[in-house]
Amino acid sequence: MSSWKTMMTKIYITGDVHNTIDIKKFNMKNFPEQKNLTKNDYVIILGDFGFPWHNPENKEDKYWLNWFDNKNFTTLVIDGNHENFNALNSYPIINFKGAKCHKLRNSIYHIMRGEIININNINFLCMGGAISIDRFYRKENISWWKEEEPTYKEWEKAFMNLNKADIILTHDGPFDVIKQIKSIEKNSVNTIFNRLLEFNINAKKWYFAHHHINKTIKYKDVAFTILYNDIIKI
Repeated sequence: MSSWKTMMTKIYITGDVHNTIDIKKFNMKNFPEQKNLTKNDYVIILGDFGFPWHNPENKEDKYWLNWFDNKNFTTLVIDGNHENFNALNSYPIINFKGAKCHKLRNSIYHIMRGEIININNINFLCMGGAISIDRFYRKENISWWKEEEPTYKEWEKAFMNLNKADIILTHDGPFDVIKQIKSIEKNSVNTIFNRLLEFNINAKKWYFAHHHINKTIKYKDVAFTILYNDIIKI
């Protein structure tokens, strides 16, 4: 049993990175556990990765993507609202751990919306996207992309895969959950996440980011963990 535990893949989850703004969470001081990780272990970023921010990659994008690629772990990313979707969509699509992903580097994968990725025989339903409250101050296709909001087909895939999910990973969360913690307005994304929660049968853990807080609450028999700078192990 002890050897089985030793060989088990480790999975860590964290919130927004925002390009270089919150990247310090991944230095050795803030995340010392990475010393003992390998490429068979995973760090999952719950949206607003922010890399690449240019299409094609500029010098800074290349530097930081290579920096993550040289880490001891494999990086998995779902998209948030602050992403360059034109850039993300320029990368090759491959199947990784059962999910369609954009391969950003040899050990960096963007998990596409509505996909199920299987790690340690755990099915993670991944659904990126959110609404930018600051979108009116941004420029389309320069600092804001309309693809931040999921399409009907992407939502449809998420609902079709919902019954397979053991754990749900999203960027934003259900409106009814978030309003327990802070004052927010309903929008098209957090409202549909309410519906996802309503139809959820199997998943008892749900992780999301977007709100720049670290908090865990229970709602309708599901443990919700909202992440920002914390990097936690499943």
